[in-house]
Amino acid sequence: MKYDFTSIIDRHGKDAIAIDGLGAMPGFTPDAPQEGFDAIPMWVADMNFPTVPTIQDAIIERAKHPCFGYFQPTDEYFNSIIKWHETRNGVKGLTKECIGYENGVLGGVISALNVFCSKGDNVLVHSPTYIGFTMSLTNNGYNLVHSPLVKDENNVWRMDYEDMEKKIVQNKIHAAIMCSPHNPCGRVWERWELEKAMELYKKYDVMVVSDEIWSDITLFGNQHIPTQSVSEDAKMRTVAVYAPSKTFNLAGLVGSYHIIYNPTIRDRVAKESSLPHYNDMNVLSMHALIGAYKPEGYEWVDELKEVLSENVRYAADYIEEHFKGVTLSRPQGTYMLFVDCTEWCKAHNKTIDDVEKAAWNVGVAIQDGKMFHGPCHIRMNLALPKSRVEEAMDRLSKYVFVD
Repeated sequence: MKYDFTSIIDRHGKDAIAIDGLGAMPGFTPDAPQEGFDAIPMWVADMNFPTVPTIQDAIIERAKHPCFGYFQPTDEYFNSIIKWHETRNGVKGLTKECIGYENGVLGGVISALNVFCSKGDNVLVHSPTYIGFTMSLTNNGYNLVHSPLVKDENNVWRMDYEDMEKKIVQNKIHAAIMCSPHNPCGRVWERWELEKAMELYKKYDVMVVSDEIWSDITLFGNQHIPTQSVSEDAKMRTVAVYAPSKTFNLAGLVGSYHIIYNPTIRDRVAKESSLPHYNDMNVLSMHALIGAYKPEGYEWVDELKEVLSENVRYAADYIEEHFKGVTLSRPQGTYMLFVDCTEWCKAHNKTIDDVEKAAWNVGVAIQDGKMFHGPCHIRMNLALPKSRVEEAMDRLSKYVFVD
């Protein structure tokens, strides 16, 4: 491969919560490992690969100039986004007027909900549910109504449209969140699935916020379908939120964006986003996005998807072969595994807390799945060199899932 996805990077002391945060936030972060084991960061959703070099080049080049005053996003910034979505997702007709800045995807979600809802309103989300939705909606006075995803006969997570409709009617819901691809289940929704969901939302006049931060990370040849692309009505009732942060590991730089075609909604979301008076772009994050969306970035993401597909294949095969009673649905996107330990725990008279603590003790820093509404689940980040994935599986076999 052209780019480096094999080096093991020492992130200690380099502003990495994935490593330096272990044991620092009880109930949220995994515990630090016992003596004799190094940490394998498999919890928080950032990557342990060096990013594409054009990002560093763009930041360094801009940092050479000694002035960092007020600025406006450049045409190159907007054109980079437009070209990325046209090339990667087949989006036609996107203009700079439809693109707005957000400090973070969750901030964009809340700004949109503040336009669509009143405080105390019910908002439809699918479960398992990304913890960021749970925290940000609760903190802002919204009530989450969960519509559980269900596994079909092929062990693929699907939306339960009958349950969604029931929940919409019973709870007088007029706003919903789509997570596409889905976190933590890893579903890359097919067009017909999105069409059916958006027809349901149209029927009951439910406005939609579509979190598509994972849209670039699709595996095994799956293709992301933007929610806004499935119909004209979907285009006009949906606020879509994106960022280069998951794709290129830029969360520490801050910088997301929304795409809104409906001009009335666009104006109102821009107003909501501006109210805190600190939802403003950082000049270096602007140049980081431009560096990411260069031709080298397209190549890098294609190689990344190959690496992640292989990591998922290896980990899923290993778990299915070695850990009887531990089950999963193979993700089609993201780099997370959502692993169900229910049957194993029953067979061994263990709790999911026992499993997690045993893993943390030997440095396999997996994430508690309960906070994602997985009652006996773990969430496992596979965005690290395959040698580290192999080591993690070996430790789980020796010290955790022991018969």
